[in-house]
Amino acid sequence: MPAPSSPRPGSRSLYQELRARIADGSYAAGAALPSTRALAAERGLSRGTVSLVYEQLAADGFVDTRAGAATRVAAGAANRIAAPGSSHAAAHAPGDAPDNRRLSAFAQRLQAMPARMPAPDTAGVIDFVYGPLAGSDFPTLHWTKALRRAEGQRGQRLEYEAPQGNPALRQALQKHLHQTRGIRCSTAQILVVNGSQHALDLCARLLLNPGDSVVVENPGYRMAQQVFEAYGAQLLCADVDDDGLQTAQLPALSAEARPKLLYVTPSHQFPLGGYLPMARRHALLDWAGTQGCWVIEDDYDSDYRYTVRPEPSLQSLDHADCVIHVGTFSKTLSPQLRLGYMVLPPALAGLFAQAKQLGDRHSASGPQRALAQLMEDGSYARHVRRMRRKQHARQQALLQALDKHLGTQVRIQGAASGLHLSVWFPSLPASQEAQLVQAAAQRGVRVYPIRPLYLDGGRTQTQPAVAGLVMGYALLEQPEIERGVQRLAEALKSLA
Repeated sequence: MPAPSSPRPGSRSLYQELRARIADGSYAAGAALPSTRALAAERGLSRGTVSLVYEQLAADGFVDTRAGAATRVAAGAANRIAAPGSSHAAAHAPGDAPDNRRLSAFAQRLQAMPARMPAPDTAGVIDFVYGPLAGSDFPTLHWTKALRRAEGQRGQRLEYEAPQGNPALRQALQKHLHQTRGIRCSTAQILVVNGSQHALDLCARLLLNPGDSVVVENPGYRMAQQVFEAYGAQLLCADVDDDGLQTAQLPALSAEARPKLLYVTPSHQFPLGGYLPMARRHALLDWAGTQGCWVIEDDYDSDYRYTVRPEPSLQSLDHADCVIHVGTFSKTLSPQLRLGYMVLPPALAGLFAQAKQLGDRHSASGPQRALAQLMEDGSYARHVRRMRRKQHARQQALLQALDKHLGTQVRIQGAASGLHLSVWFPSLPASQEAQLVQAAAQRGVRVYPIRPLYLDGGRTQTQPAVAGLVMGYALLEQPEIERGVQRLAEALKSLA
């Protein structure tokens, strides 16, 4: 039987999403995909279009189809998608993948990684995704006024600006970081970037060579780890407990290979939510100073602290000038603004600015000037306080709903701060995690498995023994949270 033709543009995103969910374990081997009728209704596509996507997945060996039975994920499909050199490794629809011989080594490593495209916004689906914020929370009135003022002050010369960022914004950031995170730095050390992911890419590009070792948290933030892997780095896994990265494992890791860089989320470990205590912060910095290792401190959501007092940032404790502090406005304003910042050691500031200029000249000027005004007149600080109260209320709604509908069937981690919870199901084995995700999806609830955030190679642990989810709440209002958890409880009951 000849392979079906490549998916049309209208179905390509569905093909890519299903491939990605097979690759990351959301659809495990043997799991049934939604029926073509149900998926077509959910996505607003024709049933024929969904059937074409399923046929292409079957032709590529990712699913098994049988007349009168559900379409199921084929054994070994995830490995075939992610295997380096595989003809199916690219995160594109068939026919889109270029010849590997015409690609750089970086591109080939990137091609071998599973796609991580955002799931589409589907009407009626309650989405416990981590990352997006509710559009109604954006300070539209203040932002519009500030942006209008900024655009009205446009100079006579329309020219490229300093790659480090708008001077007024860097001055406002200097003051803000000193007041909120105890950071002492000059404006010359601050680099405005297009979000924290851009900062991580700059770090990997300027500090790593293929074959260098990078210490990462396990479990941890996969988008950061993939940046390092794409540049050819070897990952060394440090396990995580309730207090964050286990710094006692660092000497053994450095005995295996001399790490060039360490990536850590000390203020709210992703995804388990631990808050690195002071003793571990000092131990980490002492180890890094001895090893001559750069430390990336990802401070991605430290504005959301509920029951934990703030500890000094790693940067404020650093006496060896080895910490690169990374922050973002994606969690307080909007990820669509693509605004973040780095506080660099003095020895790196000029080099990073030069690389920023070479890559994109500078970040968009208007939003930088508007944000500087909001920070200078206090509007931004008032917005953050309002958002902290609102997100805490959402978190409490989620905790109460989990207690009401699931009770002792769940165990919670990471409730002291942040915009997500780790939710464990002690009675459900890890092998059924993908089935729980699918059962929830069939009831109109989108939840996200925790297993894909674990890497093999931890010092004392491998994959978790029980199923777990990462549940974000910043996108949802309290009635949606209640309904979503109730449906999740029904999904869990269906697996009993």
